[in-house]
Amino acid sequence: MTPPLLALVLGLLGAAVLSDRGAHASAVGDADRGAKIYERCIACHSLARNRTGPKHCGMIGRVAGTQKGYRYSKAMRAWGKVWTPESLDEFLENPRRTVPRTRMGYAGVKDAGERANLIAYLIRENGPGGSCP
Repeated sequence: MTPPLLALVLGLLGAAVLSDRGAHASAVGDADRGAKIYERCIACHSLARNRTGPKHCGMIGRVAGTQKGYRYSKAMRAWGKVWTPESLDEFLENPRRTVPRTRMGYAGVKDAGERANLIAYLIRENGPGGSCP
């Protein structure tokens, strides 16, 4: 697949995910509770800017390891998955098991309900009316 075609496909996927934001958020978890869980992430991450970890605005529907301006590990760049609720759930449960040799040092969010709430928060903030531009 050529890079422009790949970008189009990924853009359409991201738009589909974000246009159905409300349905995903309610099916996945409670975004307000997820905001509290996100507080654990702010030591390394931000919604709006790269820090020790990459920013989270624009991540839904984007291929992991491709945020412009952030230097990822080879392992994360090679993982090749698109950030969806399912791939986020897999990664957040145990980042180092999911992507061996990732630079993310956090052990993960073991509780499935907490992960669902965190994912709902990320979806909400990346969607219309969220914090992300």
